[in-house]
Amino acid sequence: MNKKEREKKVEALLSELTLEEKISMIHGSEFFKSPGVERLGIPPIVYSDGPMGVRNDFMPAEWKTIGTTADEVSYAPCNSAIAATWNRSLAWSSGRMLGEEARGRGKDMLLAPGINIKRNPLCGRNFEYMSEDPCLISELVVPLIEGIQESDVSACVKHFICNSQEAERYMVNVELSDRALQEIYLPGFEAAVRKAKSRAVMAAYNLIRGKHCCENKWLLNEQLRGTWKYDGLIVSDWGGNHNTKDAAESALDVEMGVKPDFDNYFMAQPLLKMVKNGEIDESFIDEKIRNILRFMLYIRMIDVEMNEVKTKGGKVIKAKAVPVEDRDRGCYATVGHMEKALETAREAVILLKNENGRLPINPKKTRKVLVIGDNANRRQANGGGSAEIKALFEITPLLGIAKAFGGNTEVKYTKGYYVPPKKTEEYNWQAESVNIEDVYQAVAQKKDTATDKKKGKALRDEAVRLAREYDEVIFVGGLDHDYDVEDHDRTDMKLPYGQDETISAVLAANPNTVIVMFAGSPVEMSKWADKAKAIIWMGYNGMEGGTALGEVITGAVNPSGKLPETLPVDFKSTPVSRFGDYPGRKLKKEESSRINAHLTQTFNEGVFVGYRYYEKYNVPVQFPFGHGLSYTSFKYSGLAVKNVEGKPVSKRKLTEGMYVVSVKVKNVGNCDGSEIVQFYVGEEVPSEENPIKELKGFDKVFLKPGEEKVVSVVLPLKAFAHYDEERSEWVMMKGKAKIYAASSSVDVRLEKTVKL
Repeated sequence: MNKKEREKKVEALLSELTLEEKISMIHGSEFFKSPGVERLGIPPIVYSDGPMGVRNDFMPAEWKTIGTTADEVSYAPCNSAIAATWNRSLAWSSGRMLGEEARGRGKDMLLAPGINIKRNPLCGRNFEYMSEDPCLISELVVPLIEGIQESDVSACVKHFICNSQEAERYMVNVELSDRALQEIYLPGFEAAVRKAKSRAVMAAYNLIRGKHCCENKWLLNEQLRGTWKYDGLIVSDWGGNHNTKDAAESALDVEMGVKPDFDNYFMAQPLLKMVKNGEIDESFIDEKIRNILRFMLYIRMIDVEMNEVKTKGGKVIKAKAVPVEDRDRGCYATVGHMEKALETAREAVILLKNENGRLPINPKKTRKVLVIGDNANRRQANGGGSAEIKALFEITPLLGIAKAFGGNTEVKYTKGYYVPPKKTEEYNWQAESVNIEDVYQAVAQKKDTATDKKKGKALRDEAVRLAREYDEVIFVGGLDHDYDVEDHDRTDMKLPYGQDETISAVLAANPNTVIVMFAGSPVEMSKWADKAKAIIWMGYNGMEGGTALGEVITGAVNPSGKLPETLPVDFKSTPVSRFGDYPGRKLKKEESSRINAHLTQTFNEGVFVGYRYYEKYNVPVQFPFGHGLSYTSFKYSGLAVKNVEGKPVSKRKLTEGMYVVSVKVKNVGNCDGSEIVQFYVGEEVPSEENPIKELKGFDKVFLKPGEEKVVSVVLPLKAFAHYDEERSEWVMMKGKAKIYAASSSVDVRLEKTVKL
């Protein structure tokens, strides 16, 4: 269907709707449904969380699960894990899996992916997001969304924009420079809507520059609809609206919420009353309906039949929506999806340290393995907030390790540290999450009681005793969804549950202990990292995450994941701590008179987010961005830079190519392996206001022992430009630039200087 035909159908159907019917379509009528119009054959839109799989079904107006087995689904690796693969193909196949599952469950929109910049390591939802780097995000979000939307279902990229903390997420105002917006925070979303054609965007809870994102005309009307020419659907985050007139006159299309008083939503009866009173023009509502109907046509929810009908006044066109009979039916909880989850999980495991070739462990030569840690035996799928799902199954690290070693090896488990059981809450967190009457600085950190400490010591002592008896010891710890969780931030980066003490004691008893950190956000490791010979990092890695871990530990899989974010030493060493005022300062009296917020958080670090900051200010880190080891070794040679042929550089768009950069990579080790070649760009002599270098391209290459391949990327003009706030435009670097071929942000193998 071409654009002209589609718009004709949209206008014809719009003309049939009454004002009351139009108002009914632009707000939720259930927690995960916005109404259609049965009279005209327009179906409701059915939504679902989330980023790791299709969430279980709830009652229409109660936060109670339906409680059947029909909503058990495949559990996909989280977005942080997908980013750790640095693999565009796996991003697409992960999206394909999510889209098929959403459509198979009868959903029209999957509220994913989340691509907020991982600016603040304390943010409770970091596990849902990809990276600290806009280039990595932009390259992976496009295939991920394209994969989702293959199945006649919409992705909903979120949270637009600058949602970097859960503390005061509804009422924190974000202030930042235009340059930081353009270079760091907007690129991922721009790629999602302009390249991937995401059919939906979710506006964030927070305010930006004094206005809530869900009602922000600059953000939604000017930037999204205007500059980017976006014609998809814009939906609020659940409970993200605060004012009827602001919401109606913004480009927001659908208001969703977490409270069951649907008729009292801002864009429900209050809006109907204001339109009838002449306070808001009906044309604003018409534009929202156009976007909803266009959305339905895009994902093949409906087609529109138009028939010429004779009336007393002559002939008129009558329109009605009809279902698309061959719309994709989807599928879920399939064997194929389990295999896709495993493929991604294998490449998401990151080997941070491997002193003296400590790993892999040969299962044929191993008779006794001790596995320590609550996370080894914990299922994670059913936690984290709205990212929770009812997984068909989940292979825990303990199960994965036991499978990998097999029946000739004794695998013994001991808990090692004490995790207090959750208390039964008297209220549902989601129903109460929009209670914003009080300043709410959410934290998940809890103090251990004397009883907790006593239980923890007993478990630690047992782990130490057993560690002395076993040749092979594997500790699996890190965070869980009491800490990586929506609606809460951590107070610091320390490991919970006394894990530092357990790890240190176990390493003292058995220095060969392998440490596995399981987390969606950075944690402190300085108390024991230097003593550990082998450290593995993994995120919430889906239903086959434990299988992938066991395969990496035993060498059946050669690890190829790399860090999509820096792992700092501690929170004090981060740019948020150095420059920021996290979680924000209270508003001044004058500000409170014009800004509906409790706090203002200023992104004072500007563009110096993540590795850009650590390198510029020479701040030591635990492990750098892009870092990840292999069981083999790779040699780089022959870095070459060639001009892109074609029209003169002065007449090219910023997105068009400037240089083709290539490097030879050879596997000089003894086993098959994959290397992620990272290309960075910086000024020859870095100026004070610019990072030393920034990621501008990458590719992943598989090599057999002795095999050599050429890895090439095209660097666009924009890779050599920065945003000039005074001119409000992108400006090319002057003089000379350096192009780096690297294995991580600090492991530069080759570099070349080019004249611009």
